[in-house]
Amino acid sequence: MDYFDRHEGGERAILVHLEIRQISDPDDLEEFKLLVDSAGAKQLAVITGSRQKPDAKYFIGSGKAQEIAEQVQALEADIVIFNHSLTPSQERNLETLLQCRVLDRTGLILDIFAQRARTYEGKLQVELAQLNHLATRLVRGWTHLERQKGGIGLRGPGETQLETDRRLLQIRVTQLKARLDKVKQTRAQGRAKRQKSDVLTVSLVGYTNAGKSSLFNRLADENIYAANQLFATLDPTLRRLDWQGVGRVVLVDTVGFVRHLPHELVESFHATLEETLEADLLLHVIDSSSPDMHEQIEAVKSVLAEINSDVPVLNVYNKIDLTGEPAHINYSEPGVPSRVYVSAKADLGMSMLTTAVQQLLTGKLSTFELTLPYDAGNLKNELYRLDVVEQESYDESGHEILTLRLPADKLQQLLGQSNIDPFAVLPKEQAELLIPKLEPFEQELKQEAEQALLSDSNLKEDFADYELEAEPTSLTEQESND
Repeated sequence: MDYFDRHEGGERAILVHLEIRQISDPDDLEEFKLLVDSAGAKQLAVITGSRQKPDAKYFIGSGKAQEIAEQVQALEADIVIFNHSLTPSQERNLETLLQCRVLDRTGLILDIFAQRARTYEGKLQVELAQLNHLATRLVRGWTHLERQKGGIGLRGPGETQLETDRRLLQIRVTQLKARLDKVKQTRAQGRAKRQKSDVLTVSLVGYTNAGKSSLFNRLADENIYAANQLFATLDPTLRRLDWQGVGRVVLVDTVGFVRHLPHELVESFHATLEETLEADLLLHVIDSSSPDMHEQIEAVKSVLAEINSDVPVLNVYNKIDLTGEPAHINYSEPGVPSRVYVSAKADLGMSMLTTAVQQLLTGKLSTFELTLPYDAGNLKNELYRLDVVEQESYDESGHEILTLRLPADKLQQLLGQSNIDPFAVLPKEQAELLIPKLEPFEQELKQEAEQALLSDSNLKEDFADYELEAEPTSLTEQESND
């Protein structure tokens, strides 16, 4: 259904980018060109300029609008794309003057999303975002429609075509939201099952074209589509894998973010972003080779703040093969990594990324020499499944000795599940690492309880001594009475 009259679009595009002095965080021109390339348009020309503030009628001012109109005629352009958000009236005025299709930044991103959506959920979300965006564009000229007029014999049918289409559009929006709610329920059930089975979730987030899909392929040994372009992949992908030292993990690849992501897009993709909200750890993939790295980091943080995410974040600086940076880990405090430098494409720093994820998800890693009991086959299988066994040997009695590298609390959990006393299978100094460290107030409570127990024990001993002393006395008295 066509919701409004406008010029037909095409592939031959003129790009318009203005520097607005009132905007403290302007859109980047190079990123705009990449967005246009991702949409598949042919760039005929780029028209730039600067203004103190946007023009109410054309956004760019009448003189610049006339310049663009001349370029449209000279280059036979099909569409003019603005690197800004335009109001419905500005789009209408520009199309009337330029006599071609006009598209703003939000419409451009929506077009890219429409091309890339493959799953049922992705298509629903894109259509909902498009309709939310188009709902405000129904105020343009309707030259072919009836108008309501006053006077006898001149009144309209009661509901204009504009009102009818608004109502139909709202009905479709309601249907899409209902279907997305069902998808949301399905995802919630899947998350509940993972949480019940203690399966950890790690989500990849980051700016578009930061290398999330390449890193996902490297970690999950997959071959999902990855390309050097913005929004190469749109639909989220989930894979289950056994991560060394952590165990079974669900890895999630999410849609890339972009600066000034339209608010309606954040709302429409909230069902997908819930995978981010429910994750145990976020890997914020950053393009360390980008000159706009810091602005991209802030854009991702802004979107995460919009969806109220408080999940722990590990910053993964990708593409070090382009920057020459060595693979390494930065720690915000001992045992707590904050940054890791890798290259998914060149396979650099992957072991360091694994170490950082282990430390964040399971705690600080330690080395243990475990003397395995003869009947602990299940424990041995679990240790090998977690890939924490570094060396295997045997002692003089034939017991198997495993050299392990894993967090102390994880080993304590595994030994507890097998009903094995740590002091029976580990050296004393290593077994003591498995004893939970108490806070100062917990130590005081423990000391008070031990003192109370000791006092109670002493009292019982004194009472027992009293009874032993009292019993012979009573016998003597009885004998004397006899």
